[in-house]
Amino acid sequence: MSSILTLDRARFAHEMRATVKLALPLIAGQLSAVGMGAVDVALAGHYNAHTLAAVAVGANVWTLGLVSAIGVMMALSPSVAQLDGARRHGEIGPLFRQALWLAAALSVLLWFGARHSLPLLRLLGVDPALLVDAEAFLHALSWGAPGLCGYFTLRGLCEGSSWTRPTMLFGMFGLVVLVPLDWILIYGKFGLPALGAEGAGIANALALWLQLLAFAAYLKFGRRFRHLGLFARMERPDWHALRHLLWIGVPMAVTLLMEAGLFVISALLISRFGTVAIDGHQIAINVASVTFMLPLGLALAVTVRVGNAAGRGNASAVRWAGNVGVALTLATQAVSASLMLAIPHAIAHVYSNDPRVIALAAQLLILAGVFQFSDGIQVVSNGALRGLKDTRMPMLITAFAYWAVGMPIGAWLAFGAGWGVHGMWVGMIAGLTAAAVLLFARWLRQTRGDGWRRLALAPFVESPPA
Repeated sequence: MSSILTLDRARFAHEMRATVKLALPLIAGQLSAVGMGAVDVALAGHYNAHTLAAVAVGANVWTLGLVSAIGVMMALSPSVAQLDGARRHGEIGPLFRQALWLAAALSVLLWFGARHSLPLLRLLGVDPALLVDAEAFLHALSWGAPGLCGYFTLRGLCEGSSWTRPTMLFGMFGLVVLVPLDWILIYGKFGLPALGAEGAGIANALALWLQLLAFAAYLKFGRRFRHLGLFARMERPDWHALRHLLWIGVPMAVTLLMEAGLFVISALLISRFGTVAIDGHQIAINVASVTFMLPLGLALAVTVRVGNAAGRGNASAVRWAGNVGVALTLATQAVSASLMLAIPHAIAHVYSNDPRVIALAAQLLILAGVFQFSDGIQVVSNGALRGLKDTRMPMLITAFAYWAVGMPIGAWLAFGAGWGVHGMWVGMIAGLTAAAVLLFARWLRQTRGDGWRRLALAPFVESPPA
């Protein structure tokens, strides 16, 4: 028994080190991405409350399209991880180039959606005073859609190959270039006009393109993937490969959209309560988004670890990768929850000087502290299931949890019971908790047997199962 326990401890330590090694650059990259949103919020907020509200509303609408595109592109990472684990390296380059075609198509859809979002804003009852600036922000930001989709294609290739450092490097690069661009274009520096919300949109679009170009140059001229010939040719679109990516990616996009939609629609409904409510909510959700990058980075690493183990056909390694990821996530969420519950006012003061906004944001941060564990468990369970290419049932689970549980409870408490902003946040807690329980149960069920092998080990060129 002692030798078994020693072996288990050693295996846990090994898996933990491997996961953390992958996850740390991913966490840094994700924090940089959220940092870009925080820069928008901070600079717009100190410009004036109206601009902050307009950027917040526009950013929430952009998020709906953004997570849909990213969700589809996330199909590349587990596919590459499994090919890498199975040592089928000759298939990685062709798959990557098909993903570029998919990214191009998605960028057109994202561009079109961002430029035709005004009816959605009106339908949701956004304050008419914010519509002009929110629309200007989205129109400017829409030109960054190709940069965004291309960037996540390059990320998927690197992360699936267990090389996560570029995610950190180019995430930080995007943040570094956005700060001066935002400052110059929002406030009007160096002789340029002060563009407010529209300036924030232009700055973000430029930063996305610069990220893509720098990342592409790094891969093209670097040695890491030279043997794969990533840019040596460009085949025509291959429907079998694209179908495989869509078969995996579309459910992931819907899953992310279900979760993001819960938060975005909640934010847009909260906008009916006025500017103070919008600003307080935006601050609290931005802080929660920053802390969410820890379990999200772990989830992305777990996807790669599970996918690589699945590619090798090693069922025991699959289970260890997912379960260790859950354990690490519980640890990170304990830290995040403690900070939100202990110093909510101090955190809120970083974002605003308005006493009313600070007071509301602090109350919401306490509620954010409550859902930290649920949020962490649901995202890492989903990440583990993605590594097995199990994406359809998680899609149904999240749709149920967020829209049959979270949104009805939140809307009733906010508008029916008169709880206002706080009611919507209680609804988010309910939705995340339901998702956490059901997704973790799905993971346990999938890893009890060998049913995952059929889809996990299928070549990407084959048609998906009927």
